[in-house]
Amino acid sequence: MSDPKIDSFRKALLFMGTAGWSYKDWGGGFYREGVRPSDMLGEYQDKYRCVEIDSTFYAMPPQRNIDSWKRRSRQGFFFAPKFPQVISHEKFLHDCDEELEVFLQRVQGLGEHLGPLLLQFPYFNKKSGINIMGFVGRLSRFLKLFEEKGGKRMVVEVRNKNFLKGPLLDLLRDHRVPLAALDHPWMPTPQSYLGAEELRTGDFAYLRLLGDRYGIEKITKTWNRTVLDQGWRLDAWARWIREQLGHGQVWVFANNHFAGFAPATIDSLKARLTDPPQ
Repeated sequence: MSDPKIDSFRKALLFMGTAGWSYKDWGGGFYREGVRPSDMLGEYQDKYRCVEIDSTFYAMPPQRNIDSWKRRSRQGFFFAPKFPQVISHEKFLHDCDEELEVFLQRVQGLGEHLGPLLLQFPYFNKKSGINIMGFVGRLSRFLKLFEEKGGKRMVVEVRNKNFLKGPLLDLLRDHRVPLAALDHPWMPTPQSYLGAEELRTGDFAYLRLLGDRYGIEKITKTWNRTVLDQGWRLDAWARWIREQLGHGQVWVFANNHFAGFAPATIDSLKARLTDPPQ
């Protein structure tokens, strides 16, 4: 039987939301029918207390956007911005001091609403010429630069499961940077993360329910309902989340591509965490 005091404490450590909030397909389901884009963030906060920002990956966030997000945020609400791709992909962490400084200055303008920063990398297949040691070398220098410039809570995401080894894990652990857990076709199965203590490298945990974008887009490109039954995967991730809550904060974000409708994914996962563990 669960202990209400422990459950309440763990709930305070759990932050769940979606990847983005401004989807017109969500009108009439997640949002009111006919909701204006300018009202979406307010309605989003009625249900969730954090959101991952995908737009910052494609371009440096304009100051006016930062100011608007902060102004419209309630107490206790957090944004998890992605690093711009010019840093992670185009320059691959090299000679990007200026871009990093501007990015950190901008997002720090969110003040108390700033959550973890997500540093996402591409697959790095053999044709890329990037192996694990080359990657770790670049990342090591970047992490030091990030700290020198006053950066706080960062999460690193890799999409090549062959990189989930000692050199990378040791580096992240030395800097207390979490490795993002991913539900993605290129990554290990959800069950593989269960009990994998070696993959916990930071002071908090971070899960991204990404899914198979190319596979689901063969079924639908309208993101307003669940089209894939991902129940068994959510069962496993619920167990993983319970494990991680024993160590600290857990941040979870769902993408529409996971099952067709990100809010339904988060709500389904919440229900699994509310019920007693099986």
